[in-house]
Amino acid sequence: MAPKKKKDKAISGLVAENRRARYDYEILDTIEAGIMLQGTEVKSLRNGKAQITESYATPENGEIWLINAHIPEYLQANRYNHHERRKRKLLLSKKEMNRLMGAVERNGNTIVPLKLYFNDRGMAKLLIALAKGKQSHDKRQTERDRDWARQKSRVMKDHG
Repeated sequence: MAPKKKKDKAISGLVAENRRARYDYEILDTIEAGIMLQGTEVKSLRNGKAQITESYATPENGEIWLINAHIPEYLQANRYNHHERRKRKLLLSKKEMNRLMGAVERNGNTIVPLKLYFNDRGMAKLLIALAKGKQSHDKRQTERDRDWARQKSRVMKDHG
């Protein structure tokens, strides 16, 4: 019997992805963080309706918080439901937290969520990135590079 191939752990239980972040920001480093959720939030995430496109992470009082992430209400929860856009605490080691906070304060970088997913153990994880904002001319260059790569692959495919 053939051995099982391991899937990329970020894709196995993907709930939400922030594709725009790679266009708007230059990604410097990525870190996998846990996220502190309530029970109804986990059930809602399992339905796969979350959005992290407009969210960001910020350091406050020695902790890192996820702001503006939209996890819709779980319809069967009745009165014990959660607020859709509440602040959620990110679970990181002290070393990672200090490094991120230092980079944000000193260099003016931003902490951007890239993917929200369930890992192999069924725990909700958030792939966050330390990023630096791109200016409009950098974005145009990114588009040119992407278009050139697409054209190049077409030419290679046709002429073989």
